[in-house]
Amino acid sequence: MAGKSSPGSSQRRPGVDDYASRVLDVVDSIAAGTVMSYGDVADFLGEGGPRQVGRTLALWGGGVPWWRVVHADGSLLAGHERAALAAYESEGTPLRYPAGGGLPRIDMKRARRRH
Repeated sequence: MAGKSSPGSSQRRPGVDDYASRVLDVVDSIAAGTVMSYGDVADFLGEGGPRQVGRTLALWGGGVPWWRVVHADGSLLAGHERAALAAYESEGTPLRYPAGGGLPRIDMKRARRRH
C-alpha cells in the first residue's frame, strides 16, 4: 500500500509503545474487504494475545481501520455495529446474514486474511 509501512517496519507514532505501534501497523496493512481476528494479529506478531490487541485498538485504534479486526466468530464489535457494518458494506467484506433477521456476522471463511 502506498504511503503505509509494512507490518515489519513500524511507523513512528508519538506516545505509543513499540508493541502497540506494531499492532497498528498490522491493522493498517489489512486490505479493504478482508479482516483478521484479534488473535490473528497477535499470532502474526508472535507476541501478546487477543486481549492485548483489543486494548491497543481501544486506546489508539482511531487512526487505523479498526473495523478490520474482529472477533474470531465474526460477530460485530458491540457498540460499534453501525459504523463497522457501513464500512464492511462499502468495502465489500463478505457477510453472513441470519435467516431470522438481525445483525450479520463476518463470513470468516471468505473474509479472513491469511498470513
